[in-house]
Amino acid sequence: MVRLLVASWSRLIPSVQTAPNRFATSSEKFRRGFASFGGLPKKHSLQRNSLPETSFSRTVPSTFHCVKATMASESKQFPPQTQSEQPGREHEMDPLPRRRPYQAANKLQGKVALITGGDSGIGRATADLFSQEGATVAITYVPGKEEKDADDTLDIIRKGKTPSAKDPIKIGADLGYDENCKKVVDEVVKAYGKIDILVNNCAEQYVVENFEDIPPEQVERVFRTNIFSFFYVSRHALKHMSEDSCIINTTSINAYKGNSSLIDYTATKGAIVAFTRALALHLAPRKIRVNGVAPGPIWTPLIPSSMDEKSVSSFGEKCPMGRAGQPDEVATSFVFLASQDSSYFSGQVLHPNGNQSIASSFLLYAERLVELEFDWALWILTTLLDTITTGGTPVNA
Repeated sequence: MVRLLVASWSRLIPSVQTAPNRFATSSEKFRRGFASFGGLPKKHSLQRNSLPETSFSRTVPSTFHCVKATMASESKQFPPQTQSEQPGREHEMDPLPRRRPYQAANKLQGKVALITGGDSGIGRATADLFSQEGATVAITYVPGKEEKDADDTLDIIRKGKTPSAKDPIKIGADLGYDENCKKVVDEVVKAYGKIDILVNNCAEQYVVENFEDIPPEQVERVFRTNIFSFFYVSRHALKHMSEDSCIINTTSINAYKGNSSLIDYTATKGAIVAFTRALALHLAPRKIRVNGVAPGPIWTPLIPSSMDEKSVSSFGEKCPMGRAGQPDEVATSFVFLASQDSSYFSGQVLHPNGNQSIASSFLLYAERLVELEFDWALWILTTLLDTITTGGTPVNA
């Protein structure tokens, strides 16, 4: 069992540079431990990309670090900018999120999709691709704040939709309350007669550096928008969803890595993962699939509306790919999960995150020890691994 776990860890590590001779003995032993399982492939042109280096971490193999291919796009900074309130306005972003040409294949022909928070960001990009794939699309937005973005999204859908799809509709509602969610679902069913695809996507986030400073009213607001709405909309929509329908929930990489300045937001995203898995089990007998998408850093209106100018200008730079993602790079995951291409997927979460999740928690912990220069702790870990890989006799013992 232990051998299987170690082999699994090693498979999670992409090709890395061969360790130079200057590496510390304990670090070299750690590397050899993984190499003994055939888990470290041949030398490739890859770079380390991680937390700021220390004097000790510079002597550690790139096994401990996230990696990026040298052929990846160069890092691109965003102009300093900020917006005054949530949930943000896409038409004020600089630059606007990219919209690439898309080759559709009628994967959602005849389907009706409801996308919450579909006025901008990932929601807009998903609505765009759904309509090109043949779906009839309804979106929700925050009334009084997102009318222009919602109208722009409807224009995009109308221009890209297939002839058989009906005209899109927008519905303004505060989805943090059950009665509003029921009204939204009723309006969609009144317009189209059914719901085949539900995308729970609406979200809010507020950066607060000190946990004790998070006000209770903010916690309630974030939970109402980010997770209560998922419960409420799903509950009402399911009354109108039949076999082969699906629900797709937007969670976040923060549910897996954590975020110390977005604690309430991160908590809701973890709840969404659990909600997705539990609801998938519950609906399996009805042959309704439930899956999730956990994006990494994506250039959406949430970023300039929740971060300061300095944070916005460097947004995404620490990602292994050296840049933030674009909404259209995430929307394809929703198309896959909404179509029959994913007919055997349920209770799963896709991770379009720019190569951030590439190592097990064990390796991430080891990297943290390296960063903090805990030489003694690293020695314990490497000695333990050596003992495992040599059948009980530490290397060089």
